[in-house]
Amino acid sequence: MPATIPESERPPSTAIDTTMPSIARAYDYALGGKDNYEVDRELLRQLNAAVPEVASIAITNRSFLIRAVRFLSMQAGIDQFLDCGSGLPTAENTHQVAQRLNPEARVVYVDNDPVVLAHGRALLEENENTAFLGANIFNPQEVLEAEPVRRLLDLTRPLGLLQVATLHHHSADFGLAPAEVMRYYIDALPSGSYVAFTHFFDPEDEHSEVAHRVQSILNSSINKGFFRTRGEIMKMLEGLELVEPGLVVNDDWWPDGPRIKPLPAAGHCIVGAVGRKP
Repeated sequence: MPATIPESERPPSTAIDTTMPSIARAYDYALGGKDNYEVDRELLRQLNAAVPEVASIAITNRSFLIRAVRFLSMQAGIDQFLDCGSGLPTAENTHQVAQRLNPEARVVYVDNDPVVLAHGRALLEENENTAFLGANIFNPQEVLEAEPVRRLLDLTRPLGLLQVATLHHHSADFGLAPAEVMRYYIDALPSGSYVAFTHFFDPEDEHSEVAHRVQSILNSSINKGFFRTRGEIMKMLEGLELVEPGLVVNDDWWPDGPRIKPLPAAGHCIVGAVGRKP
């Protein structure tokens, strides 16, 4: 593991570059938020032009997170969460879903986008059981040893790790390979912990063209995005017992009701799973 500067000695940057798109702000725009700039909206317009239903990826991803946190809180008895790559606060954030079911539930959000950091400070003020950490989620050691994590979460008890729409923005070119990042986190989790996970997906069928088009646009900007195959994604989940129905497209993971409309093409290109560490 590469040496890191302790969080306490490295103040996070608050500079906001409005000349380059941010995936967190584009995601916010797709969900109807207001914390974005024209450059972020232009990125989403380009994606929508290539794949008209691409905004559905953001919507289905948020819906998966809500269902997963609800399951972990109600069925699995999880009362503490580490939400990596949390993005901008929007409707139904992790702490709101969990604390509605258990007011004592604790949540630590982790992100390093300057706009997200600014909103994270607001979370600190409104909720004593919620903390925000400005850190690189692809450096697990930095995250797990950080003061907010150690203070708010008990790493000797089961917890819920959320890696929702994170690892598809990472590759071995940026440091540890995605499977190595996940291995570090999973190894550090106590037995009985759960991982909620989503990732861009190359289904290796007629929908692969959609995946390749979106990946091409993302990789031409600062926001890299990698659509990986089932085999590549399953390597990131090694060491976990997947809850039924396993790794499936997001909309098929315990949906709130029957599907009465066809799944859009983009909906076939993001998958999710929840797994338990034995």
